[in-house]
Amino acid sequence: MSYQDDIANTTKLDLPWEKISGKNILVTGATGMIGSTLIDVLMSREKLNYHVYALGRNEAKVNTTFAKYLNNPFFHFCKYDVRESLQSDIIFHYMIAGAGVASPQLYSTDPVSVIKSNLWGVDNLLSYGEKNGLEKILYISSGEVYGEGDGRIFTEDYSGYVDCASLRACYPSAKRTSESLCIAYSHQYGIDVSIARPCHIYGPHFNDSDKRVYAQFIRNILRNENIILKSTGEQYRSWCYAVDCVAAILTILLKGKNCEAYNIADEQSNVTIKELAEMVAKIGKKKVVFDLPEKNEKAGFNVVTKSLFSTKKLQELGWSCKGSMTEKLKNTIDFLMHKEVNK
Repeated sequence: MSYQDDIANTTKLDLPWEKISGKNILVTGATGMIGSTLIDVLMSREKLNYHVYALGRNEAKVNTTFAKYLNNPFFHFCKYDVRESLQSDIIFHYMIAGAGVASPQLYSTDPVSVIKSNLWGVDNLLSYGEKNGLEKILYISSGEVYGEGDGRIFTEDYSGYVDCASLRACYPSAKRTSESLCIAYSHQYGIDVSIARPCHIYGPHFNDSDKRVYAQFIRNILRNENIILKSTGEQYRSWCYAVDCVAAILTILLKGKNCEAYNIADEQSNVTIKELAEMVAKIGKKKVVFDLPEKNEKAGFNVVTKSLFSTKKLQELGWSCKGSMTEKLKNTIDFLMHKEVNK
């Protein structure tokens, strides 16, 4: 199995694909890890009878990431910064709002941008959709809305705790407010909206500047280096492969209820950061070494020690997750190694 096989299998899921037949689908954050994987799935279906509009700020990255789709008449790129109002004469029937700064490094160096890109981004989409025939929007939020838990497994009705007066709160607070904005638009203007709350996601389409642990670990392997662990690695997390996450997002888009939020996680992939490091190291035949972070870098770290998600609600829509985390990490690394060789 490979990443490409995983994409192909996702295109064959038993979903009501007819809902998007002949429709225009807008995807913001298209060059991000989840967005890129989503585009791969949408553009890889055999019966491609809808138009995909990938929105992003970096045209050069789009041309690289989506090179094989650029001449496809069903694929369209629109250069767009979500902090600006959306100007277009196109009716976007479905919107998947995946844009927003999600870099721990920027939580401490540019928190204002983190808040604006997340909150203004979804507001601009909702405002445009409300006036231009939007049928449904799926907002990709984050499991970080649960904040610091009390040891329980997170279900969608749990509110958690976020210290709003802390610097790092810029991200979870923006996601929380954006969710509330989605619900407000739905009730005030009748927009059909569902919310996805992914846990920690891993996959091949991460940015070179991504400082999250999975990206740093994989980067170490690609550089033929040992895994560098910036903590004792005791934080316990739910993880999910990007392709499984996209399968969940499409399930929520096509089957999710209005004004409902759904957790996305692979409950078979609940591991500590140290266990993740060891897994990646074993795949790359390397060792795990410890390197404590600088104060500025540590300021962006997730303070939550335990973050486990219930996916019962998502499974009730018919979504399921198969395969081991090790196998999916290997598919991710193999894809990136092949990409490096063919540069």
